[in-house]
Amino acid sequence: MLPVRRFGRTELPMPVLSLGGMRFQQSWSDLPADQITAENQANLRATLERAVAAGFHHVETARHYGSSERQLGWLLPQVADPQRILQTKVPPQADSAAFEAELQLSFERLAVERVELLAIHGINRPDHLEQTLRPGGCLEVVRRWQAEGRVGAVGFSTHAPLPLILEAIASDAFDYVNLHWYFIRQDNRPAIEAATAHDMGVFVISPTDKGGHLHTPSERLLELCAPLHPIVFNDLFCLAAPGIHTISVGAARPEDLELHLEAVRLLPQAAELVPPIVARLEQARLEALGEAWLRSWQQGLPAWQDTPGGINLPILLWLHNLVEAWGLEGYARARYGLLGAGSHWFPGANADALDRSVSEAELRQVLTGSPWAGQIPELLRRLRERVGGQASQRLMSS
Repeated sequence: MLPVRRFGRTELPMPVLSLGGMRFQQSWSDLPADQITAENQANLRATLERAVAAGFHHVETARHYGSSERQLGWLLPQVADPQRILQTKVPPQADSAAFEAELQLSFERLAVERVELLAIHGINRPDHLEQTLRPGGCLEVVRRWQAEGRVGAVGFSTHAPLPLILEAIASDAFDYVNLHWYFIRQDNRPAIEAATAHDMGVFVISPTDKGGHLHTPSERLLELCAPLHPIVFNDLFCLAAPGIHTISVGAARPEDLELHLEAVRLLPQAAELVPPIVARLEQARLEALGEAWLRSWQQGLPAWQDTPGGINLPILLWLHNLVEAWGLEGYARARYGLLGAGSHWFPGANADALDRSVSEAELRQVLTGSPWAGQIPELLRRLRERVGGQASQRLMSS
């Protein structure tokens, strides 16, 4: 069975692996009941049964994960787990009555009277936080549902820039946070430390998919992470880090759980297994990109809002680093294509506008603070050539 950790001030015994509901559903549309196939439901049942047997007592989904809530709601009473911790997530809205209607629908789809964890889903912009915390806002609805015994602890999920995450934590309105942090993206470390200071639960979301498409790793990454699979390495990296209580396993089928369970079996050896792999990964990055670039590539980069065409330079140059150092072309292709189509979940535009509606001269005008102003336009062209040309659609939208 999975080890558990105290999930901050929720006091819940949280298993170190959580079953995420973003990949096991039949459709990203909230399908009518009669369109759910027996085959897909049988796959979800097998996944849930394997998860329960292994100790995945925490199951999380969301209102806008398509058919996930409905399908899960049918199975929860059939696949019993007395220790189950159920979480769903509902996005904030300016109209708290509309938010409550979505919350009610979430409970109807799940066919439950209570969830132990409810997250305000996607506090990604300042107005989302304001909609949640203001008098008469979404959090007041949640507090009423808590008083009625229908909701346990309340948290928030986020893809926001670090300052906004820290502001939400500092409000002390939330019991836990769902955020991104894994080997290829460690910039939210201060948020984990702030959450720890507030005794909040910390749930790392999408470490396998957003953590580098580790279910389909590059040959370079497989080589550098050996003898561990990249999924096992990344799980150990996350779970051995201070302040993290659980990480999400987005399983589409029962066998998707196995590498994560292997990581947990190896967790007592993390102090010996992880550092040599980190050293190899860092050395590969140094050799591919050079010390000068790694030391200063982020210096003087404007925010995407202040860049011609909304080009998201920090993200694009990060993707450049991932491709050059570790061969993460598939991941970079998906992320590059999502820029311009990801709304507040993945804001800003890719480099397609460069040399079209945005000239190199215009781009250089906002790069005066960068020591790499002369090289960046060509790096963007190279990245576009390698991973561009295919628009992506964010699966969940709200």
